[in-house]
Amino acid sequence: MDLGLMHGYWGQLPPDGWVERSIAAEQAGFTSIWTAEAWGSDALTPLAYLAAVTERVQLGTAVVQLAARTPTAVAMSAITMDHLTGGRFRLGLGVSGPQVVEGWYGRPSNKPLARTREYVEIIRRVVAREEKLDFQGEFYQHPYTGEGSVGLGKPLRSIVHPLRDHIPIYLGAEGPRNVQQTAEIADGWLPLYYSPFRQEVYADQLAGASDAFQVAALCPFVVTPDDRDETIEAALGMTRAMLAFYIGGMGAQGQNYHTKLAARMGLGEQAERIQDLFFEDRRDEAVAEVPVAFADEISLVGTPARIRDRVAAWKDSAVTEILIHAGSADQLRQAAEIVLPV
Repeated sequence: MDLGLMHGYWGQLPPDGWVERSIAAEQAGFTSIWTAEAWGSDALTPLAYLAAVTERVQLGTAVVQLAARTPTAVAMSAITMDHLTGGRFRLGLGVSGPQVVEGWYGRPSNKPLARTREYVEIIRRVVAREEKLDFQGEFYQHPYTGEGSVGLGKPLRSIVHPLRDHIPIYLGAEGPRNVQQTAEIADGWLPLYYSPFRQEVYADQLAGASDAFQVAALCPFVVTPDDRDETIEAALGMTRAMLAFYIGGMGAQGQNYHTKLAARMGLGEQAERIQDLFFEDRRDEAVAEVPVAFADEISLVGTPARIRDRVAAWKDSAVTEILIHAGSADQLRQAAEIVLPV
């Protein structure tokens, strides 16, 4: 089981010590470091900075939002990042939800599956650099000849020769059809939350994945002094708050991928209740509605012995890499000491 450090996206300011923690993660034996974006910091710039202060660790985006850039712009960034990192770059992509796509980026949010398929295909072609880019899809056209075109576009090929002709592409996906398509067209999958105790939720969708397919799952990690129920519940407080935020607030009522996923993972009508409470601005009650047992399933929380015991379930699942948040170098070293030897 590999370990990755998830920085995520920034809050009001860049997080303190994020560069130092990245260096410590590499020294502790972590396989990867990941950044994200929402509607503030971007995912690519911090990785370029980390490329200069690390040597071995893989650097990935989890995720670059499709609506933010054209596929050729992302392909250019991927080629550039792969050179800067010496072949250590992983490109994680995701569509995001309608509120972000249409509200922040001002782009249409319909047909996310078809858009993703075209987007990935264009990036693959640009990076392979086997021929000039000539692509006429439903959403992306190269050259563009639609409304507003002056008719002077021509097929082009990247000036820069890629370091690798295949850069690993990971997709953030949640819906059944999205995950199934990810297993078909991508090198890896970035689930927002995954329970190794409910593998049947995704089993059918991952059935078509190749043996080399990677699953890098976000997993809250907290070491506690004991395994008492009240201690575990307290340690899962941030995780339950995160789940309430995504299930309840990251999307519109009736159209929230996270709410639907939680329902499929066993929360049923409770997921709808969490969303209702969140939209009624009863957020503390929404957090309280998130089952402690479910938060525990998607996390590694407890004494080192308890965590080692629960890592076994992750190792027996489709997950190949656990991505954790960590606030200090000591926590990173502790995670490596507990998880990696299992």
